[in-house]
Amino acid sequence: MRDFKKLQIWQKAHQLTLAIYKTSQNFPIDERFGLTSQLRRAAISIPSNIAEGCGRNTVGELAQFIQIAIGSSSEVEYQLLLAHDLGLISDEIYVQLKNDLSEMIRMMISYNDKIRNHKNKNESDNKTS
Repeated sequence: MRDFKKLQIWQKAHQLTLAIYKTSQNFPIDERFGLTSQLRRAAISIPSNIAEGCGRNTVGELAQFIQIAIGSSSEVEYQLLLAHDLGLISDEIYVQLKNDLSEMIRMMISYNDKIRNHKNKNESDNKTS
């Protein structure tokens, strides 16, 4: 079991979720059960899946939950684009959130590759011993 709060990818995901909550507070009231809710749920899914993966017993399970978090990141990416195109997010905020999200996705992919390679190396070592 890993402490998810110590992972830089979880910290970035948490900060992005806070920024999305703050930004979406300004969305129109009629979007409360539409885009606001969808965007917030997708954003929450990212650090939640990282945390859940850290609570699992195997590296394979952790990698699976990181992959789910990456998928949720793609969902957030589209929803931010939609909010921007609808005029709900300024260019400046959109670019900042998109850049933060892109950096976080790269970090998650890199972390996932690292833990999968470690898992595969250990499996290979166990077969040769």
